Amino acid sequence: MFGLSLGAFATPWWFLLTIAVAALAVIYVVLQRMRRRRMLRFANLELLERVAPKREGWYRHVPAAFLLVAFLLLTVALAGPTAEQKVPRNRATVMLVIDVSLSMKATDIKPSRLEAAQAAAKSFAEGLTPGINLGLISFAGSATVLVAPTTDRDAVSQSIGDLKLAQSTATGDAIVAAMAAIDSFGKVVGGADGPPPARIVLMTDGKETVGTRKAFDAAEDAKTAGIPISTISFGTEEGVVEIEGRRQDVPVDDDSMKEIAKLSGGEFFKAASAEELRRVYDTLGEQIGYEKKQADASKPWLVLGTILAMLAAAGALVFGQRLP
Repeated sequence: MFGLSLGAFATPWWFLLTIAVAALAVIYVVLQRMRRRRMLRFANLELLERVAPKREGWYRHVPAAFLLVAFLLLTVALAGPTAEQKVPRNRATVMLVIDVSLSMKATDIKPSRLEAAQAAAKSFAEGLTPGINLGLISFAGSATVLVAPTTDRDAVSQSIGDLKLAQSTATGDAIVAAMAAIDSFGKVVGGADGPPPARIVLMTDGKETVGTRKAFDAAEDAKTAGIPISTISFGTEEGVVEIEGRRQDVPVDDDSMKEIAKLSGGEFFKAASAEELRRVYDTLGEQIGYEKKQADASKPWLVLGTILAMLAAAGALVFGQRLP
């Protein structure tokens, strides 16, 4: 708190008051010396030694010192100190896009990739700050908008719990569907400030297999639209599923997710366990739900200054039976 620079103050010209505080300190010292000189003018020094203490206690200066420090603290408060603080976003759109292809039933992540993903996604949705409009898309052979962007977290959580597996993986179509949902929502809620900032959170475990739009092309479109994609590559190299009685390897596809994130201007996250996935969603929740702003930080200075002023008044009454 006390290490702020002048650049961190909204109205630093209030620091000119410190000249007045310094002047008060000088006046106090001068008056104390003048008081002592007046006392020494007594003709009867022997009587003076009897009626005046040999050495005045230092504590009688404490109230004045407290008062001067209080003035300094209150001056800092008037100067409007600011500090970088984490504040909840009051407007933003996020589309949560979850892969429900058959590879998601692999049990390399217990109890299964899908069930672990559902639990983590629900926690993410429920923990997101109230000002975020969250939507949900599931995709396999095609993409389906299950919930349009909304602040109703219950609707999103319910739909996450109802996710069902299907064949194929149309990653590109899922990105296109998410962008369309964001665009439609932005046209409805966009005011003078334009549509709210948006992001896509894409969680998948496998390679793209079908679709009318390639994932990398869709990622470039997202970049052009100013919608970064945070990709979560979920699963391990040891994933195996049984499809129509045949055992099939379903290793996670980190490279594709890295490329999608890079092309869109987003970030790539790797989650090889349920715990890692929860941590990834926690990180995204912090990044998406909050932003850093220069906010007013004068309250601590104001509180300390007021407390010291009150202590100065109390001390003056105790030691001198009068206010300073």
